[in-house]
Amino acid sequence: MFRTALRNVSAHKARLLMTAFAVMLGVTFITGSLVYGDSLHRAATAEATAGYERIAVDVAPDAPQAGGPAGIDARTVRTLAKLPGVAAAAGRVDGFAAVADRAGKLIGDGTSSQGGNFAPAADGKDPAYRFTEGSGPTGKDTIALDGTTAAKGGYRVGDTVRVGTDQGAASYTLNGIFRTDGTKLPSGGSLTLFTGATAQKLFLQAGRYQHVELTATPDTDVTRLLSRVESVLPKGTSAVTGARLAQIKANLATHDSDTMSQILVGFAAVALFVATFLISNTFTMLVARRTRELALMRAVGATRKQVRRILLAESLLVGAIASVAGLAVGTGVAGLLQALFAPADAPAAPLVLTPGTVIISLLVGTLLPMVAAWLPIRRAMAIPPVAALSTAEQTAPARAGSLRTGLSAALAVTGTVTVVYGALTTAKDARTVIGIGAALTLTGVIGLIPLLSRPFVTLLKPLLTRLAPVHGDLAARNTVRDPRRTGATATALAIALTLASGLSVLGASASQYLDRATTHALSADYVIKPAGGRQMTAATTEPLKKLPGATYSPLDQSTEYRLGGVSSVLTGVDPARIGQLLRYDVIEGSLDNLAKGQIAVADFKADQAGWHVGQTLPLQRQNDKRGSVTIGAVYRADEQSDLMPSITAPDSLIARYDSAPTTHAILVATNGGPSRTALAAVTHALGDNPALAVLDQDGIRAQDSSGIGEQLNVFYALLSMALAIAALGIANTLAMSVLERRKEIGTLRALGLDRAGVTRMIRLEALLLGTLGATLGTVMGIFLGWALGRTLQQSVVGYELVLPWGRLALGVLIALTGALLASLWPARRAARVDIPAAITAQ
Repeated sequence: MFRTALRNVSAHKARLLMTAFAVMLGVTFITGSLVYGDSLHRAATAEATAGYERIAVDVAPDAPQAGGPAGIDARTVRTLAKLPGVAAAAGRVDGFAAVADRAGKLIGDGTSSQGGNFAPAADGKDPAYRFTEGSGPTGKDTIALDGTTAAKGGYRVGDTVRVGTDQGAASYTLNGIFRTDGTKLPSGGSLTLFTGATAQKLFLQAGRYQHVELTATPDTDVTRLLSRVESVLPKGTSAVTGARLAQIKANLATHDSDTMSQILVGFAAVALFVATFLISNTFTMLVARRTRELALMRAVGATRKQVRRILLAESLLVGAIASVAGLAVGTGVAGLLQALFAPADAPAAPLVLTPGTVIISLLVGTLLPMVAAWLPIRRAMAIPPVAALSTAEQTAPARAGSLRTGLSAALAVTGTVTVVYGALTTAKDARTVIGIGAALTLTGVIGLIPLLSRPFVTLLKPLLTRLAPVHGDLAARNTVRDPRRTGATATALAIALTLASGLSVLGASASQYLDRATTHALSADYVIKPAGGRQMTAATTEPLKKLPGATYSPLDQSTEYRLGGVSSVLTGVDPARIGQLLRYDVIEGSLDNLAKGQIAVADFKADQAGWHVGQTLPLQRQNDKRGSVTIGAVYRADEQSDLMPSITAPDSLIARYDSAPTTHAILVATNGGPSRTALAAVTHALGDNPALAVLDQDGIRAQDSSGIGEQLNVFYALLSMALAIAALGIANTLAMSVLERRKEIGTLRALGLDRAGVTRMIRLEALLLGTLGATLGTVMGIFLGWALGRTLQQSVVGYELVLPWGRLALGVLIALTGALLASLWPARRAARVDIPAAITAQ
């Protein structure tokens, strides 16, 4: 049987090529996902733990002591340095330091902009840094930069560099350029080194360190050294080995890579699911094409079980060959992904191909064709040999009254009702309900597509016949000749379009919501925000007092309040100016009451707590300061808004309870509105500080919606694999259809249909298949996008359904283009059919 299967595979290799290619694509995707994920994991681990081998023990305070000095004093550092087995003790101070390029723009996004101290040992070198140019900072006005940041800024030793910290911005002379490891500089970040005294002044306080790194002398037992260190540590300070620190850092660093791996594997599963339809469809056509051959085998003595085993062995051989190829190509794809998405300054990391990845890829690739081929083989084996010998092809058209159709309709209706229920309910598990309903609906629609194909083609037939009377009619007839084949081919495309359309709807709706939430309530010309999502201090607003004609107010957040027994965050504003900077949609009361020492509350906060205008509430902060406050206004606000506070309070009230509130944004309005001149004036007034971003309304929109756009682009790129497999399915279906209709095509050619006409007919068939899949996929995607969006409306005020017609149309256009491209080879093959040979073929 194995020899027979091998001979059959060799004899039908052209027909099985598409199936093998589909399996290879599926295995390529899952192999690439697993290899890329494992490589990311190992690279992140290696980068995060690099350099910790030089640290024997690290000493740090357990937690900040309230009212006491922060960090570790210099005396403790000297004590640690004298312990037996300690080669050196380096006190470290670090904090936020943003570097500007020559144009004054922040280098990087600010999330990993680090500053630290240069701590030279007795030999004048700091073991954490390897200088490629110059040396470490030597005075309060000098710094050193990591090589990547210096290259991005175009800096050389001796240049003047603008650096911003939480204490403001200043210019420094670049004294050296260095390389370091993951203990100091995360990938994509920047690192600025100051002298010890300067770093302490900027990030902590004079004579204090945030932690101490101990290096050991040769042959020192680290465990014993740790015990010695712990014996001399002051209260509230603890020590940990460098190996333990490396493990902690590795766990933190690999979280993002593990999440990306899970996403990639999820999309790989979608691609494999789509490939299943292509494989099953191909085997259906192959088995139908070989009905007489299989019947003859049974007539001469082969049993059903033997024939079934031969066909399953064929699918196993095809899968095995394709799996090996997919494993090789997938590893290459992982390398390509690594090259495309890895940061430009990240070190090159080797690809990781684990035994688990090899086993999973080979198992999936070999078992998937067998599972997909099982139903076509089982259906073929049900045909009696005598009946099979009497006809060239046994068709099984979809019938409205069949059990399969009834079950599919029941699943589709049940799933639709479930999705609608999940969308309208307020239960916490609404999205789970929608997910279950979506699976049921998709399964039902997949089963109904063969039945839907005939009325769909009938609906489009008038348009086709108007464009091409003869070719359109022939294409329509050929498309509905085998509804199950048509349905299976369109299903793959429908699944891909369902996901793409649903993502487009959710993405467009979320983008519009963010746009409204961030800028609808904003009257100010500019919003000043710190880089990297940090907080500012009240001193940040002082330079704005010198800005002529400027109206400004910080949004000072003060936390840890109990207002009327409810945990609350108060935002302090300037009562006289805030009405010019934010649009308060007051429902009850008046915003003027802020000037009287009263507060204004967002409607969602008032509804949750049962508050109303005129109500006086007890106010208590965690430090036991107590008092009371009256609600002077209630206004509409979005709970997710970054600018509109949930509780607005006059800054004088905040000052009584909190001596150091944090400022997360400053609103500024200038004379004459936003302009380049006004922007430059605000930026200059803030000291040209690269740590502060001055954003107009367009800048805020771009900042808040950029994450959604980037994620959608990644998802679209991943879904393109599923679309490629779906297009491959169309090509396979048309190619097999041309083989089956070889005699018919020869007859049409003999009756006067030229090669161009045959080509046009095949292309119209492809368009019909593509239109069916794209239409169903887009409709289902919109439906699921609406349902998921409804669950967001319950918790996100202002979220509305947005249909991105441009993106949806682009998705349909891409699907139709793919269908046309898929028809090129089958159409070319049909046009070159030998007329005499085709007419005389059996």
